[in-house]
Amino acid sequence: MTTILLVSHILITVALIACILLQTSKGGLGSAWGGGEFYRTKRGAEKILFLATIFFAVLFFVTSIASLIIRA
Repeated sequence: MTTILLVSHILITVALIACILLQTSKGGLGSAWGGGEFYRTKRGAEKILFLATIFFAVLFFVTSIASLIIRA
């Protein structure tokens, strides 16, 4: 059980890193000081990648908590 959880945790981590790195970096910290653009919606592949990032982040959180519970 622990091995399956560890392997799934590593695979989810790699998928989460890939999703984060594939996203565009048009927003960023520059918009915090007034350099921002107008509001735009995410469409197509950008929206799918955004939702996949949220999905993998939630799975990462769940497997992290499960790993703590199993080891305790």
